[in-house]
Amino acid sequence: MLELAAYGARRRFKGALALSIGLSAFSALYAAFFPSFQGTLDIEAYVEALPPVFVEAFGLRAFDTIEGFLATELYQFAWVILLGLYLAYSAASLIAGDVEDGRMDLLLALPVSRARIVGERYLSLVPGILVINVVVAAVTWVATRAIGYPIGTADLVIVHALSLPYLFACAAIGLALSVLADRASVAQRAAMAVVFGLFLLESLVSSTDYSWAGAVAPMRYFDPTAILVDGSYDLAGAAILTGATLALVAGSQWYFRRKDVN
Repeated sequence: MLELAAYGARRRFKGALALSIGLSAFSALYAAFFPSFQGTLDIEAYVEALPPVFVEAFGLRAFDTIEGFLATELYQFAWVILLGLYLAYSAASLIAGDVEDGRMDLLLALPVSRARIVGERYLSLVPGILVINVVVAAVTWVATRAIGYPIGTADLVIVHALSLPYLFACAAIGLALSVLADRASVAQRAAMAVVFGLFLLESLVSSTDYSWAGAVAPMRYFDPTAILVDGSYDLAGAAILTGATLALVAGSQWYFRRKDVN
């Protein structure tokens, strides 16, 4: 069982480790920069001068605290945007890449169902996502203590734990587009466009009368600033993201079972 998932996870391990190191370097750099940044600017005046949409999109609150600073610089930007885009892009090649290269014909010749192929291809992303979260959380915990501005351990653990449903949802969007397209490049571009488009949609409508439209955006249900600054945990949002992920994966399996693979 799960042989396809294990094989895919092994192939992706080096990439996940490299990404973990890169994001950890960003985290350590931001932490090292914070003490010199804290006393050099009138933070409140700086934030008030920014457009409200920008402030809302990047969760610019309590920017003069290590929690608010990392929530904006690391989690709102690197986690919500960059990592979400990367996972959607990566997942978009899971099925379309095999179809395009002809490897899917070999897989379909094996005694495995199409639904299992889709499901295990998606599961191959899970170990890498977990590795990234564990490594970056550990580095962030150490780095903030090294500079004398320790971030709360519980809040740090929870922000990474609650990021998992969000990241899995972004990957599920990529998977869905991967079964819809026959070319990996098309699916990858579409996945990045969809995830970034949803981020823009949520940013633009969140403070308007049309905020209901942003309910389709996974970013609405994961707010690092609320977790780190306010200690507020959106468990209902995590449940919604989990349900959406399961629905997207199940829908991808259903569609691929009926798709004519050429």
